[in-house]
Amino acid sequence: MFDSIFEAIEEWMRTLLTGMVDSNLTTMFSDVNEKTGEIAVQVGQTPQDWNAGVFQMIQNLSNTVILPIAGMMITFVLCYELISMLTEKNNMHDIDTWMFFKYFFKMMIAVYLLSHTFPITMAVFDLGQSVVNSASGVITGTAAIDISSMVGTMDTAMQSMAIGELVVLALETLLVSFGLKIMSIVIMIICYGRMVEIYLYTSLAPIPFATMSNREWGQIGTNYLRGLFALAFQAFLMMVCVGIYGMLVASLPASDNVHGALFGVAAYTVLLCYTLLKTSSLSKQIFGAH
Repeated sequence: MFDSIFEAIEEWMRTLLTGMVDSNLTTMFSDVNEKTGEIAVQVGQTPQDWNAGVFQMIQNLSNTVILPIAGMMITFVLCYELISMLTEKNNMHDIDTWMFFKYFFKMMIAVYLLSHTFPITMAVFDLGQSVVNSASGVITGTAAIDISSMVGTMDTAMQSMAIGELVVLALETLLVSFGLKIMSIVIMIICYGRMVEIYLYTSLAPIPFATMSNREWGQIGTNYLRGLFALAFQAFLMMVCVGIYGMLVASLPASDNVHGALFGVAAYTVLLCYTLLKTSSLSKQIFGAH
């Protein structure tokens, strides 16, 4: 009699713990798959597509507040260029008419660049978006965890576990699930933070563009363009991180070690967050921006 009661209690606890583990696993992997899937969507958007309202505000600020300052700066830079050009020719004793044609041509280019700052800036991000969209067709197909296969493997392994081991596994899945939720938030912050950095970076675009016509002051504009390309191609590096993550977790569902597979997913997700954070500095290092 007591044996049947204990067996019924044991079966009830086993069913309860198994259901808890399955629920934690499904929620955990769904959250991770959702966030890794959103990375491709987020980084594949240009600044004007990501949030049209914020983009319009940044563009208005740049045109109405920063552009007049850039206008004064380009006037200073062009005057400095003219004075330097004249004085370097033996204090105006060796003046050639061609010098002025060259100066006016350079001035026209400088004014054109300044007046078309935003289209040029957005063209860089359009190029980055094109690269990301081309890469997403190769990467996104392998970036998600196979939830049904993982849960099925866990269910098979749990059938031979004792109640105590099931309790430990339930606590592990609860802990890892909570940790992965935090990692999902970190991934979202990284993606959103990059877009905010892009908006801040482009809001001051007219000032460095105003310096590009001069050899000495042009270092400001050159470095700005490097940083612009670094931000645009950071999205590609983030997509590569997602692809590497997908390849790493692809072999986990076939693992017979339940605890190892569980913490393996957690470790790879932490690695994904770390590499996503490193993409900013790595991209700037590749393009020589500082």
